[in-house]
Amino acid sequence: MATRKQKKVRSAPRFDTQRFLDSAGAAKRIETYGAGQVVFAQGSPATAVLYIQQGGIKLSVLSKTGKEAIVGMLSPGDFFGEGCLAGQPFRMSTATAITAATVLLIDKRRMTKMLHELPGLSDRFISHMLARNIRIEEDLVDQLFNSSEKRLARTLLLIAQYGQHDKPPRLLPKVSQEALAEMVGTTRSRVNFFMNKFRKLGFIEYNGGLKVNNSLLSVVLHD
Repeated sequence: MATRKQKKVRSAPRFDTQRFLDSAGAAKRIETYGAGQVVFAQGSPATAVLYIQQGGIKLSVLSKTGKEAIVGMLSPGDFFGEGCLAGQPFRMSTATAITAATVLLIDKRRMTKMLHELPGLSDRFISHMLARNIRIEEDLVDQLFNSSEKRLARTLLLIAQYGQHDKPPRLLPKVSQEALAEMVGTTRSRVNFFMNKFRKLGFIEYNGGLKVNNSLLSVVLHD
């Protein structure tokens, strides 16, 4: 009995967000920022969605009393400023480059049009938003139930993009201990104590920058 020759099914190619947004048809502009330079300020008009091509961005919120809190650390491949798509008229946070950064800005009307017309981009953007929501939930649980040591370890792994790529970079952008303390919700002295402890245990290294090793994950997983 003759057997049918099975047809090889080819999976659809993954939508390349970076390649598309780099194309001339994306109707966008590209801006470069030096370390410490503000990308947009809290209270400024929200007119565009932004996409990080290179570098790192931190999001912070300033209270009426003048106290600043860091609410997010972003890396290449991340969108931000997407609140404008939901009718947000002003920025709810300040975005600042923590390293030299290249950022692509897309007008909110153009972005809305592309999301309706391009399923690949829409899927990528929805995945980003879901991942961001999951991250917020995890941050809340982390803040409520975990020790400051475990929160610091998780923060370092997140900044180093652990688990986000096949070969994630482990060399962290320059982030002060004061900034880490704000993100973790503890004091600079406690951050300094734990950083020294992590270094002695071989979880992190100082060699032309801060390198995070896979072994740091044991701190997060340890009960």
